[in-house]
Amino acid sequence: MKLNKVLLLTFAIGVFFTSCSNDDDAPIVPKGDYENGILVVHEGNFGQGNASVSFVTFDLNTVENDVFNNVNGDLLGDTAQSISFNGDLAYIVLNVSNKIEIVNRYTFESVATIDTGLNNPRYIAFYDGKGYVTNWGDGTNVNDDYVAVIDLSTNTLASTIISVEEGPEEIVVSGNTIYVAHQGGFGQNNKISIINGPFNALDKTITVGDVPNSLQLDSSGNLWVLCGGKPSWTGDETGGQLFKINTTDNTFTSMDFGGTEHPNFLSFENGSIYYYLGGSVYKMDGTATALPTSAEITGLSFYNMTVHDGILYGVDAKDFTSNGSLTSYDLSTNSETNTATVNIIPGGIYFN
Repeated sequence: MKLNKVLLLTFAIGVFFTSCSNDDDAPIVPKGDYENGILVVHEGNFGQGNASVSFVTFDLNTVENDVFNNVNGDLLGDTAQSISFNGDLAYIVLNVSNKIEIVNRYTFESVATIDTGLNNPRYIAFYDGKGYVTNWGDGTNVNDDYVAVIDLSTNTLASTIISVEEGPEEIVVSGNTIYVAHQGGFGQNNKISIINGPFNALDKTITVGDVPNSLQLDSSGNLWVLCGGKPSWTGDETGGQLFKINTTDNTFTSMDFGGTEHPNFLSFENGSIYYYLGGSVYKMDGTATALPTSAEITGLSFYNMTVHDGILYGVDAKDFTSNGSLTSYDLSTNSETNTATVNIIPGGIYFN
């Protein structure tokens, strides 16, 4: 009996290790051709319907332009503003076409198109089975801006329209709260809208600096808001400001830039904040109480930028009529590592 038990135990252990070995050796099936790499969204030329998305490998050595057209045999539309991910889906917001193209983020096969109830859409964020889309409305009307609510199960607009301040732009979700930055549309604004997700209603607004252009949540749940300030051509120039909002009670602190300094493109990684100012990239610790006085990288010309896994990626729109570029920088040495030619007016950088 004892021998039989030993043999049975030996057999069971052998099966266990064989099973583990088989699991380890099982091939990983790729989700699609665009699973591992960078997606660059391009505005294209205004009114010409040549917006596009490019796929670029992380080392920037391989570029495939016009991915949507290549996969679906159709043009994307006019003025691609942004991309947001929800699970396996990518939502491409097209500003002038007044639509959202939904694709599988890894294969880029078309899933659905939302082309009703949108008016100058800009960005989309997700909460509890719903998509929240910022809309400028008619640029000449300061009272028609709104956040459209999409039922993600049917990819149709729900009946709810949340009226908000002029010029809603970037939008992020923290818990059950949705934050919207009001850059000002065709003008300038200085508000953050706070939307109650469960009730789909505007809770309150916070006044921040002029022209809030970037939102980032840190690992502690604080919301960072970078405000560019009013540009000089307005005749009422103001300097930029950086706000840190405690999302539990919406209290905040702020730091001021110089009166003629207009920062943009806020990015947050591993406790560090990065932003772009006057052709340079600056870095500061998330616990700092003062802005940095010296830049990490200088001599740049970015139309947008972001940081991912210790690498800074920046796009240059060049002359806005010919192909732009994507360039990477190793932040451990602050040195350029590679550059790639992409399509016309690259405006956003995303990671699959």
